[in-house]
Amino acid sequence: MSYSPIYVERLIAHTARASYTRHMRRSSPIRFGTSTWTYPSWRGQIYHRHYHPTRFAQECLEEYCQYQYNGELLFRTVGHDGTFYRPPTVDQIRRYLRQIPPDFEMCFKVWEDITIPRYAPLARYGPKAGRINPHFLDAALFIETVLAPYYEVGFSSHAGPFILEFQQHGLSASEFCSRLDTFLRQLPTDFRYAVEIRNDRLLGQEYRKVLERHAVAHVYNHWSWMPSLAEQHRRMERFSAPFVMLRLLTPLGMTYEQAKRRAEPYTTIVQELPAMRREAVTLITQALAEQRQVYVLVNNRCEGNAPMTIQALADLLRDAPG
Repeated sequence: MSYSPIYVERLIAHTARASYTRHMRRSSPIRFGTSTWTYPSWRGQIYHRHYHPTRFAQECLEEYCQYQYNGELLFRTVGHDGTFYRPPTVDQIRRYLRQIPPDFEMCFKVWEDITIPRYAPLARYGPKAGRINPHFLDAALFIETVLAPYYEVGFSSHAGPFILEFQQHGLSASEFCSRLDTFLRQLPTDFRYAVEIRNDRLLGQEYRKVLERHAVAHVYNHWSWMPSLAEQHRRMERFSAPFVMLRLLTPLGMTYEQAKRRAEPYTTIVQELPAMRREAVTLITQALAEQRQVYVLVNNRCEGNAPMTIQALADLLRDAPG
């Protein structure tokens, strides 16, 4: 669905009361969640209800939100990776809203048409394959196409930070930071945003200062070819926003496909990553000490079973000194 600029302006004005301050006041200090929730292989672990085979993905979010570990709700957020490929519709967002409890947030990836400077030579892009993307960091398109449905549904109080994932590209650090700065300057401030880069050469003061200027978080991503979580923070020098986001995705030095083959069918831990766990706990502990809200999203392809990785992190945090 396309929205006129006037309609979008009215939606933004109408929902501006859902301010960032209210988000911080209402939210729990740390929110764990998985990268997505629609894994049939979690039946017997997370899911115990009977679902019609064609309705599982549409109806299981409610049960996901109710999962408990050691007598407490484990998941206070969830990622939505599918929105990287297409923005959700109003009907989809309404369906999520019907299933989630009052103090639950969803972290949506931003549509790739906003975040890729050039389309890869892949068949799924059709005639756009290999071409420069004219909508790269187009703030007007982002507001009209991505954010407008959330405004219409009244989802702002349930929206975690929107994740802008920038895959490897040929832009220089200065050009990328300049264009990112211009883009972020135009965004509504009643939502929060987090930037995930896959180019480690972008890490540093110039990039951090752009994020700080707009209260946007760097996503500490444990991903194939990025430095460790600790090294990312060393290069960033400090957190860039009042909230911190970690995404634990794949083992370092391992491709997505290798990680996928290693982890399937996602029913158990196939190999622990002790260094990743320690560094994640260190970042979380530091962020909490600085009174920053923390989001931790875990992918099955990291250790094999995202809920079990989250349980292990929760145990480490509970036993951490102080």
